[in-house]
Amino acid sequence: MVILHTLSTKMNATIVGSGKETIILAHGYGGDQSVWDKILPKLCECYQILLFDWSFSGSVKDHQSLFDTEKYSSYEAFADDLIGLVDEMKLDSSIFVGHSMSGIIGCIASIKRPHLFKRLILVASSPRFINLDDYEGGFEIGEMEEMFKNIEEKYEIWSSNFARIAVDPSDPPSVEKFEKSLKRMGVEVGLPLAKNVFMIDYRGILDKVITPCTIIQCKTDFAVPNSVATFMHNNIKGESTVEIINTRGHFPQLTAHEEFLDVIHRVLAS
Repeated sequence: MVILHTLSTKMNATIVGSGKETIILAHGYGGDQSVWDKILPKLCECYQILLFDWSFSGSVKDHQSLFDTEKYSSYEAFADDLIGLVDEMKLDSSIFVGHSMSGIIGCIASIKRPHLFKRLILVASSPRFINLDDYEGGFEIGEMEEMFKNIEEKYEIWSSNFARIAVDPSDPPSVEKFEKSLKRMGVEVGLPLAKNVFMIDYRGILDKVITPCTIIQCKTDFAVPNSVATFMHNNIKGESTVEIINTRGHFPQLTAHEEFLDVIHRVLAS
């Protein structure tokens, strides 16, 4: 019990809002729980919300020593952390909203514990970022190697440039929010985690996902082409639907939060 309590403390876990159902919000690479700030007030009116920070987040105390690069060399360790956190909070049959890498982590957790979530909402998520002859992931291997080099050699500059690509530049405050979050994470964590995230291939797990899924895709996303959402929809074993949000970038909860909320409310009401 002490270990579980320590886990929730380390992950800055908190429950806010009110309602009979619980929504778990999980941020992605370089972020923290503040990425949900724009949608949180409305969600709190109808739902209980579990917020937390992954171990790599710069918002976590001593995150550079807490983030074990060997342990977190795959998504399974993150999925185990998620399961441990949810167990500690005594939650069951919750709605999981996972942004980017967290979407796939949620899929893995749902395979391990099928009754943990009643629905997965996968936001700008991808099981593989590298192109193959028969698969469009969005990037060539050489592009990834160049990005890793830039992360390692000039992390501060890379963070600024990456934030302007990842977040719609027509929303400067959101660009700045993500840029600061990336820089807090730091290169010691950012580089090994980037290699994990962008070199993974979890396509093979999709046919084991039986939890109903909603796939939320941005209309134009530099990291996740629309073909990835279609691939996930076609390969997830359980019921799945795709929702396209009319925004640029990788963060619809920041740059199109009202449309994002509309999709979530409509999906959960159906």
